[in-house]
Amino acid sequence: MFLERTGSRAQRRGWIEVICGSMFSGKTEELIRRLRRAEFARQRVEIFKPGTDTRYHEADVVSHDRTSIRSTPIPSSSNLLLLASEIEVVGIDEAQFFDEGLPVVCEQLASQGVRVIVAGLDMDFQGRPFGPMPQLMAMAEFVTKVHAICVRCGELAVFSHRTNTSRELILLGETGSYEPLCRSCFNAARVPEDAGTGHQHA
Repeated sequence: MFLERTGSRAQRRGWIEVICGSMFSGKTEELIRRLRRAEFARQRVEIFKPGTDTRYHEADVVSHDRTSIRSTPIPSSSNLLLLASEIEVVGIDEAQFFDEGLPVVCEQLASQGVRVIVAGLDMDFQGRPFGPMPQLMAMAEFVTKVHAICVRCGELAVFSHRTNTSRELILLGETGSYEPLCRSCFNAARVPEDAGTGHQHA
């Protein structure tokens, strides 16, 4: 449970919340839910996303089930400090796509009395820690890991398996490019990939 609070920023205690998981696990839906609750409490709320994420809408944050909330696309984490100067609750979606300065910015905002809610992929398509997410998870007061359902066996999914042959780290996509898999199915799916490319994975 997350605290509701009022008062000036100097009197408030800030903190960092991280919502992480694979694709199709409901990260953005949970982010939007928390921000809506803050709005109902009449707190000043802003949500930001990387300017490169235009899959559903150029500005709004939109979940895979088409739930949306107004947001501000920004090119760099440093923009947050200026744009969030009078905000009580800051939401950040697709945090894995931001630069490595994001954790320091989030820590600074929290130290100034801001509640910072961050959502993002904890692992990339190769099953490796993604961007600034590991550091954010280590620094956060609250970490929520949400799960998708494995499309191959129905167990809880924690991996985002890429279904095409691109090896680019960042590839925006939906069901046509990714599928959520459990560990067993993820490992099984990667065996033919490794055989075909000669790659070995730790």
